[in-house]
Amino acid sequence: MAVYVDAAIWKWVGHRWCHLLADNTDELHRFAAQLGVKRSSYQGPPKTSAPHYDITGFERDRAVRLGAIECSREEIVAVFRRVRVPKGKIRP
Repeated sequence: MAVYVDAAIWKWVGHRWCHLLADNTDELHRFAAQLGVKRSSYQGPPKTSAPHYDITGFERDRAVRLGAIECSREEIVAVFRRVRVPKGKIRP
């Protein structure tokens, strides 16, 4: 199992943010708990099609120290496509 992070480039509420994804949801939740990220921060179906957490640049640095794999934009998109839940996002 692996956990992935992209670059922290999105600015919001005074922080830079990135995505935390994993090969499976259990691993994603376990790793997020290790980081101290609240489960309520989880984003997955039906809100979005790929299970992930948005984390700050500070959390990203710690995630990398704990073993998360740093990904380029292209690589994280490939992971996103691989882990997404078919028909997981409800469209209005």
